[in-house]
Amino acid sequence: MVKETFNAKETFEAGYEMGKKALPGQIYCLNGDLGVGKTVFTQGFAKGLGIEEPVNSPTFTIIQEYHEGRLPLYHFDVYRIGDVEEMDELGYEEYFYSDGVCLIEWSTLIQEIIPDNAIEIVIEKNLEKGFDYRKITIGQEAV
Repeated sequence: MVKETFNAKETFEAGYEMGKKALPGQIYCLNGDLGVGKTVFTQGFAKGLGIEEPVNSPTFTIIQEYHEGRLPLYHFDVYRIGDVEEMDELGYEEYFYSDGVCLIEWSTLIQEIIPDNAIEIVIEKNLEKGFDYRKITIGQEAV
């Protein structure tokens, strides 16, 4: 599925709709260049799960946990992971194989440990169409 958005509000809404439909144990891999709207999408996703607290990218902490929604959300930002073995130190399997939902920014950096059933989301900008134009590709088309 491809969703075209034209501003941050629509990117938030796309995340919100996915968050409302998220199921226990699902893993979402969120990829795209810096500044494309991954955090805005994640904020919408969290809101769709019923999470009201502020959601920011856990760039320095690697993982942020949110437990107040209808499902726990485990938000990873693995941009600063130097080696996939660092994920072992974080105990990633406890999160990946839980009843919560994992959303992993920059998942291509740890591709070898991502389960086959993970849902791929790619956010891209198209400056030819305008600075705020984004294309969000979800599922097999994103691979």
